[in-house]
Amino acid sequence: MRDLVLVIDVLSAVFLIALILLQQGKGADIGAAFGSGASQTLFGSRGSANFLTRTTAVLATIFFLSNLGLAWLYSQNTEPASVTQSVETKPQPKTDMPISPSEVPAPPKAPEVPK
Repeated sequence: MRDLVLVIDVLSAVFLIALILLQQGKGADIGAAFGSGASQTLFGSRGSANFLTRTTAVLATIFFLSNLGLAWLYSQNTEPASVTQSVETKPQPKTDMPISPSEVPAPPKAPEVPK
């Protein structure tokens, strides 16, 4: 189930990005100067804007709902939430008592400098 919702989420995100990049801004009339007549488009002069806007809204809703579904599905997970919680640690073996001061080696002496 998670995989299906994840695929829907990724596909809706990719299509949403593509649709947003296809749309013209409100001040994008400079495109008409390069020969892209708006009346000769597939949807007419304003038809593509309405179609792309509505499709974007539908895909945004699908994307939003799939993200909510993924959040709910992953919150129902019974596995540990963190990698550190899933690692089983073995107790460390007890070390011997620290060495006594008499067993600590003496620091090396500085070499004598001849005069």
